[in-house]
Amino acid sequence: MNEFRLDGKVALISGSARGLGAATAAALVAGGAKVVIADILDAVGKQTAADLGAGNGLFVHLDVTREADWEAAIAATVKQFGGIDVVVNNAGIETTSLIENCTLDEFDLTQKVNVTGVFLGVKHAIRAMKPGGLSGRGGSIVNISSGAGLKGVMGLGAYCASKGAVRLLSKAAAVECGRLNYGIRVNSIHPGMVPTEMGIKTLKDYVTIGLMPNLEAAEAAFKAGHLLGLGRPQDVANGVYYLASDAARWITGIELSIDGGTVAA
Repeated sequence: MNEFRLDGKVALISGSARGLGAATAAALVAGGAKVVIADILDAVGKQTAADLGAGNGLFVHLDVTREADWEAAIAATVKQFGGIDVVVNNAGIETTSLIENCTLDEFDLTQKVNVTGVFLGVKHAIRAMKPGGLSGRGGSIVNISSGAGLKGVMGLGAYCASKGAVRLLSKAAAVECGRLNYGIRVNSIHPGMVPTEMGIKTLKDYVTIGLMPNLEAAEAAFKAGHLLGLGRPQDVANGVYYLASDAARWITGIELSIDGGTVAA
């Protein structure tokens, strides 16, 4: 079972001050990794890093849409922990609107955070992890897409577009890293509905834009779409943990659905 341990590995997780990212950070530390909490929420992020225990966590400010922030975050990670083995591109936003009502600014912002942010994370992770890079010992890149990156979802057109892009960007990066013998694996994870702060916002937004009469109806509708009910942050964190570990050494370019069966349904 040693291949499932993360001892000696160093991970950077974007958008990890709270929600799925914070749960993932806790899971990786429990497996033996050191983790960098990277977020725009400075106060919350610093506390999340502290909660990981002395010597286990570091907070860095990261606006995923700024290339200079990515360069600085990865440099700080390598300086603090001696290398970087895992990058989890988790930061994202969700825009709830019918396509006919979605403004261009809303659409553009969704793509900027969810696609450009992941692109920059992948780009600079590869540069650091590849032979001759700042860390140079290979690694695993895990991109958080969505079930909405695999199928169309009512009211989430801009979000679907962004998460579909993350899926294929992940595959392209996996091909490049594999063909160039960089020792870097790249995969995407596609969660279903998890009632984090962002998940609950989506339910409320469905009421606001008139797709559901109230919050209770929205929650019931989403639950009905999941064969196993709604998920927990830990369910997604477990999938990231696996793909980060050496137990997944022969896995690259896949999309892993962690969704309670919603895509199958």
